[in-house]
This record gives sequence, structure tokens and C-alpha cells, in this order.
Amino acid sequence: MRAALRYSRGLAVVAFATAATALADGSGGGSLGGPAFSNDAEAYLVRSIVSLREMGLKHALAEIDKVLERNPNFRLGHLIKGDLLMASAGHPVAFAAKAARSADIAPLQDEARVRLVRYLDAPRVDYMPASLIQLAPNQSYALVVDTSRSRLYVYANDLGRPRYVTDFYISLGKNGIEKQREGDQKTPIGVYTVLPAKEKLPDFYGHMAFPLSYPNDWDKLHGRNGHGIWLHGTPSETYSRPPWATDGCVVLTNEDFARLAKYVDVTRTPIVIGQSVHWVDPTHWENDRESFIAAFDHWKADWESMNTERYIANYAPDFPGRAAWAAHKRKVALGQSWIKVGVSDLSVFAYPDQRDLMMVTFYQDYRTDYVSRRTLKRQFWAREGGRWRIVHEAAIS
Repeated sequence: MRAALRYSRGLAVVAFATAATALADGSGGGSLGGPAFSNDAEAYLVRSIVSLREMGLKHALAEIDKVLERNPNFRLGHLIKGDLLMASAGHPVAFAAKAARSADIAPLQDEARVRLVRYLDAPRVDYMPASLIQLAPNQSYALVVDTSRSRLYVYANDLGRPRYVTDFYISLGKNGIEKQREGDQKTPIGVYTVLPAKEKLPDFYGHMAFPLSYPNDWDKLHGRNGHGIWLHGTPSETYSRPPWATDGCVVLTNEDFARLAKYVDVTRTPIVIGQSVHWVDPTHWENDRESFIAAFDHWKADWESMNTERYIANYAPDFPGRAAWAAHKRKVALGQSWIKVGVSDLSVFAYPDQRDLMMVTFYQDYRTDYVSRRTLKRQFWAREGGRWRIVHEAAIS
């Protein structure tokens, strides 16, 4: 028992003792009665830490052995087992000691922390990510990455509303987030699409990889470049990687990647990557959605009204080439007697980490007395002075 207490005091150095206590007594936000474990390995790892407080070292060792029996390449599992064995022998615990936070140990401590916090402070499953305002009918699922939690969340499209399905531990860029240029080893922040899978890759990428559509239009407008940001697995000799260990890609364990793949519909599934995802209750989410959709509907109605000046007022003063564009719209309007604008497959995303920016994608069916044209369009809307206006608009080929 003395060894176990020494281990618990050591874990406090990396905030494990508090975490274990919260898990055991249910005071943690997530607790064991919260969201289900993502996989068996994570379940056994968390239970080993809880068992240390509740049932002692012997039971904790039994739980960690279950992890390693199934996943012999799980470095974090071996580290925790080594510390438990040292504690049972009455030796100092290297894993928890401040002196042990070396370049090799620190990343594994970080992995243990974020995996455990998932069950202490998990977002409520009945809450919605504020970024998913509207999913198009052909977007069966959406992926949401919270980089501060090293977590990827899967949401189903429930008549346009996001509904929580599951989540996974992930690794991200070794130099952090907000990718700016080629080779900076950072993970981008933004809204992207999962592209067709790459197979027959080097073992480093696991069994398969899904490229992401980085850089998107907004990235290019702001001078961000680079390529090769993928969603992929781990090498065969590696179970998982620490939270900040990739060249900018989003990386899962191979078993988690296989589970995630069934929710991915290439060229359709969106992935939203943010520094800190904001979850809101359904009422709050509905209010935010209705507020923006009203602005979008006004844009459409103003265009159909044939009041060109009112239509132009939906575009921000700094809309690219606004003066020439507005002159063109006025000239075109002179030769029209009516306009109808149909909208279908609408998706709306509040841009991550930019509260007053929306990315909108839809099919536009534009008809007048002499033109009929269908276009896949993307718009970026910014809220300025309490009003939503379009700051960028383009057709998608």
C-alpha cells in the first residue's frame, strides 16, 4: 500500500492522482458513467489508473497486462507497467517523477494525460459542436477534430442536425497547429473534405490514408500553402503516437482508423479541425442556426426581388473586386424581367476558431427569362457590425 501511495503522489506531478480520484468517485465531468470507451486498449489503460486507487497495484497490473496482451507495441502501456512494477518493489516511479520528464518520456506522459482527460471532461453527448450548423443530405457523417484534446469526433447527419456517434484519440503536427507553409510540420485549422483513399503506401502510413483538401479557398486567400495533409494510421510496429508527433497529418491507431473508415464517404465527408471545439446545447445551436439561415435566405430573396442595390448590400465592402462586380450585376439586371434562385444540398460550417465566419456550400439553380444554370457554389460570410455579409464567393469545379 505504501508503494501504491508513493505512485499516486508521483502521478500527481502529471495530474494523474486528481484524475484517478475524479474517475473513481464520479466527480469528473466525464466519469466512467459518461461516454463509452473508444476501444479496449483505452478502456484498460484508464481502468489501470483507477484500479491503483481503488484496488491497489495488483489489480492495476492486471488491467495494464490486458492492454499489452492485445497491443504489444503500445509504448505507453509498457511505460505504465514498468512504473507499476517499480512501485510494487518499493522503488521510485520514473514515469511520474519530474526528473523523468525527458524528451522520450514527456510525449508519453502527454498521451496518458489526454487519453485520461477524455473520460474526466468529455463533452456531453447531447450537446452539439457549434461548428456544424447545417449538414447537406449527402453528408451522412461529419468529423470534428479538437486539437486541444487530441480527439476526433464523429457526428451523424440527423436531418441536418449533428448527432454524436463516437470519438478517437489522435496525433497531430509536432510543431502544433495553424499550418502556414510547406514543411512547417503543423496541422491546419479549417474546414476540409476527405478525398479518395491512398493505398499501397509505405508502412509508415498504416494500411490506408485519406488525403484532406488542404489548402482550401480560405487558406489560399490568406497565403497558406503546402500539401500532403492526410488522415492515416500508424506503422505496423507502432500502436499509437504521442499527441504532437506527426508532420501535420491527423493520425489514428490502425484499429481506430479501420473503425473510422466506415464513416467516411470520400469527396463528401467534411472534417472540421479547430483548436478548441465549442459545444452548445440544442437550443443554443438552433438559435445560431436560425440566425444565420435567415441572413442566407435574405440574400436569396434580395437577388430574386430584382432590387439590385439591396442584393449588392449583402456583399461586404471588401468583397474582392466589388466595384467592378457590382457594375456588372447592375448591367445584367437591366436585361432581366425575373430571377429565380434555387438552393439545394446546403451545408453550413461556423469556421473553427473564428466565431464570426461561416463557410457555406450549395448547388445554385439560377434561372432568368433567358438563362438556366446550375452551379456548385461556395461562399464565406463574415459578421460585421451585427450583420452577415459575403466576403468571398466562387464556383467549385
